[in-house]
Amino acid sequence: MSDMTIARGRRSRWGLFIAPLLLLILAAAWSGFWFYAASQAETAADAWRAQEAKAGRIYDCAKRSIAGFPFRFEVQCSGASVALVSQNASKTPFTAKLDNILVLAQVYDPKHVIAEFSAPATLTDGVTQNTFVVNWSKGETSVIGLPAVPERASIVFDDPSLNRMNGSVQVPLARARQIELHGRLADGSTSDHPVIETVLHVAQGSIQGVHPLLAEPFEADTRAKIAGLTDLTPKPWPQRFREIQAAGGHIEIVQSRIQQGEMIAVAAGTLGLSANGRLDGELQMTVTGLERVIPALGIEKMLEEGVPQATLDRVAPGVKTQDLNNLFGALDRAIPGLGKVIKQNANAGVAAGINSIGTESTLEGKKARSFPLRFVDGAVLLGPVKVGEIPPLY
Repeated sequence: MSDMTIARGRRSRWGLFIAPLLLLILAAAWSGFWFYAASQAETAADAWRAQEAKAGRIYDCAKRSIAGFPFRFEVQCSGASVALVSQNASKTPFTAKLDNILVLAQVYDPKHVIAEFSAPATLTDGVTQNTFVVNWSKGETSVIGLPAVPERASIVFDDPSLNRMNGSVQVPLARARQIELHGRLADGSTSDHPVIETVLHVAQGSIQGVHPLLAEPFEADTRAKIAGLTDLTPKPWPQRFREIQAAGGHIEIVQSRIQQGEMIAVAAGTLGLSANGRLDGELQMTVTGLERVIPALGIEKMLEEGVPQATLDRVAPGVKTQDLNNLFGALDRAIPGLGKVIKQNANAGVAAGINSIGTESTLEGKKARSFPLRFVDGAVLLGPVKVGEIPPLY
């Protein structure tokens, strides 16, 4: 065998080892990179928690671990809790606790973070000492743009339900088949004047214990824009609302649609904040099915049983319950039965009053009524009638 043949044999045997050796080096380098990136992720998480704490939102984990090698990061937070601490130190913080949060990110796309939440969550209001339990079959959020200012975010809950604890019994308050909330920076937004576009969808939602109308399932879709922000750094909500008011900010309801059976309501308009932190603005509404809603409000029954003073204060400020009862009594004495007739026709009278507000319209091929819904320093006005009051936001 010649020397040249021996040399070629040695080179061919070395070739057999080169590929595994390079693979080993790459694996070691990738492992080093993954563990370094994992440690940086934990450092970034701690920095984010510290930043949130300054804004009054304290996040904690009873146990935290990181896994997912080799192609993604999985941060597991067991025994998770969130405390919303008031700036007023005398108030007990609002707390939320849930079993587990799993945060996922791919190594090749670390700016896209997905979090999965395990039900149930227990919410405690330290001021009223009320405790609530929230359940869902699937809870997930997605955020793009971290660790800088997020470009877009979404949160989705399937089959969510909210119950209030009454001793050891859970009293149903609200539920839905699905709730979705999406938000993103509007095109052309700047870091010092960001504009947020949001979309909210509620499927088969219902609210118990307030009014029978709200207990019936409804569908809701709302698109809105929030302007007047100066930045997107974490801040307590009262401070954020004050900044929006000072900057002349507002929420533009681009389009809102609610459907409950045959009743459909759409609305659009702009809402701002008064100096007192209350809602100011106007929504233009178009509604079908008012003839079904008015009887369901039970106005006739209210009059028969006596209108509570709190209700009168909302719908007719200054009118006293005794004054109303005296009026019906005087009508009955003057013309026997007149007071009863008026009570029995109360729903028709209110419906006629609402029909006198606004204009006839058509909505999705159905007869409808269009009218303004105004907000004046927190008071909610349907035409000239005050129908509610919204508390201040700060």
